Amino acid sequence: MTEKQILLLLNVRSFVTDLFLTKVNKSISFHTLDHTQDVVEACEKMSEYYQLEENDKLALSLAAWFHDTGYSGGSAAGHEAESVNIATRFLNEQHVESNITEKVIACINATRMPQQPAGELEKIMCDADLFHLGTDAFREKSRLLREELNTFGGLDISKKDWRKSNISFLEQHHYFTTYAQQHLQPIKEQHLHELKAKENGEVKGEKEDKSEKVKGKSKKEEPDKQAAEAKKRKEKDNQTERGISTVFRIMANNHASLSQMADSKANILISVNSIILTIVISTLFSKLETYSNLQIPVIVLVAVCVSAIVFSILATRPNVSTGTFTREDIEHKKTNLLFFGNFHQMSLPDYDWAMQEMLNDRDYLYGSMVKDLYFLGVVLARKYRYLRIAYNIFMFGLIIAMIAFALAFILPQPVVVYTPG
Repeated sequence: MTEKQILLLLNVRSFVTDLFLTKVNKSISFHTLDHTQDVVEACEKMSEYYQLEENDKLALSLAAWFHDTGYSGGSAAGHEAESVNIATRFLNEQHVESNITEKVIACINATRMPQQPAGELEKIMCDADLFHLGTDAFREKSRLLREELNTFGGLDISKKDWRKSNISFLEQHHYFTTYAQQHLQPIKEQHLHELKAKENGEVKGEKEDKSEKVKGKSKKEEPDKQAAEAKKRKEKDNQTERGISTVFRIMANNHASLSQMADSKANILISVNSIILTIVISTLFSKLETYSNLQIPVIVLVAVCVSAIVFSILATRPNVSTGTFTREDIEHKKTNLLFFGNFHQMSLPDYDWAMQEMLNDRDYLYGSMVKDLYFLGVVLARKYRYLRIAYNIFMFGLIIAMIAFALAFILPQPVVVYTPG
């Protein structure tokens, strides 16, 4: 993808993440940011499988990020239309080409049930949205969806009724892409077989809710107040943990993408200036004795190229620390074990012990993650500072060199008088 497309995806990821963390109802447990990220990952996987062109990859990724943002409107009904509105407004503000926006809208609309995709991108989007049906995550995702329907949707679906609903849905559903048919369909059929086995009583030991065992009761018994409060606190803590993890993951991905872009820019600058130096040395240096008026322009050009290369190398040159730590450093939470430069000289037992200490201390773990992000930002600032200097040298230096060459050709050359020896 181009730099512009990468920056667009970074902006979209930040925008959608903020939307889910701040605007989407907390009682939604399935159509969350985690689900959106799973769909994005599935789209990327199938995009690589089908070797889609860059604009199609971009449109598919954008649709995956936006396809459930409509839940921020507070209702599940018609969320696809709201997702389209949100995506359209954002993409128009970013001045995205109309043909890409149209593909995004088509992909989002294709996820509406019952799914009826028309083109290849829409088929990939539909299969990515229901990717979990053919994975080991099906049971957990199914549980979360039932929980969402009961809490956010205001329904009261028992486990038995939910199992029947799942059986019916899996029987009617079919994947549209050959990738999903080959890789996901067999696992989906296995899940269907297991559900039917439970429904037919072939699997024993399943514990139904008490409300389903007691006849004549139309509603579940009220749970114990303390248990309900404990469950609520646990769910809130889990949501907070997921939110924190998501923020750290997105920031780390953003830092990595920006670092990769900086390295690419530096490599381009190094390559271009190396080519210019090669040409100057091979063609002009041998003619400086004859054409003395070219000496100053050539020196200027060489100085510009060398300076730009030096600062580009400084932008990409890695810094590695000693790679050791002491027990006191770990006990006082001074060492960030998430950065390889702080432990690469340590033995495996020492590192394993230190990691266990950090993982068992929540404050130490989060503190290390914050430090890691901070120092990544410091490194990024250094990279882009040197890179900016290199580009300024190259841009203004090249202008000065071209002016010097122009003056050398315009001004009269010194006359060289040869006297017989």
